[in-house]
Amino acid sequence: MARAESFKAKRERAQLINAALTSTFPNARCELDFDNPLQLLVATVLSAQCTDKRVNMVTPVLFASYPDAKALAGAPRIDIEEAVKSTGFYRNKAASIQGLAATLLEKFNGEVPGTLDELVKLPGVGRKTANVVLGNAFGVPGITVDTHVGRIARRLGLTSNTDPVKVEFDLMKLFDDSEWILLNHRLIFLGRRICHSRKPACGVCPLASMCPSFGEGPTDPVAAGKLAKMEDS
Repeated sequence: MARAESFKAKRERAQLINAALTSTFPNARCELDFDNPLQLLVATVLSAQCTDKRVNMVTPVLFASYPDAKALAGAPRIDIEEAVKSTGFYRNKAASIQGLAATLLEKFNGEVPGTLDELVKLPGVGRKTANVVLGNAFGVPGITVDTHVGRIARRLGLTSNTDPVKVEFDLMKLFDDSEWILLNHRLIFLGRRICHSRKPACGVCPLASMCPSFGEGPTDPVAAGKLAKMEDS
């Protein structure tokens, strides 16, 4: 039976993982298009159970018609539903968007707050959405544990937890806070392009030598290469 990895060794391996991801995905970024915190907040709500690509097709029209919290809150619900329909679960998403817009008007003068405690009080906004907004709109360090980040963290042996908040805090201990925001994007890029849920492309993964789950997917580079999706967006 292999000896358990010490925290020191795990943290050292985490730095190597981050370095490899930085080299592989030098342009890792938030793939939701936005011009201000409100746009990112709404886009993140719409991204639930939907691709960023689809959200980016919807939001330009939505924001052109409803550019601020007042316009979103005051719009007929059916018009918001129609605008976001293609993102799925559109009735719930429209209700959340209008609810958070109304709360922004009531409590924050129509502006998106810049703290976690305030953001999670908005309708439809949980810790994951709040961290996306804080990191990408305000530059506040945080780790957003979506399905990609959670899956990869477990495959890499960086956590054994399945609860997103516990995974978040496990990763925060292993990486410097100055790296959290970009680390998040690098892990998501890896998850979308190589470390897929059903069949990871192990044979072309930059973390192969550091991953205890190597072999869950094809290890042959040619076979793995057919699974990889290395396009930039």
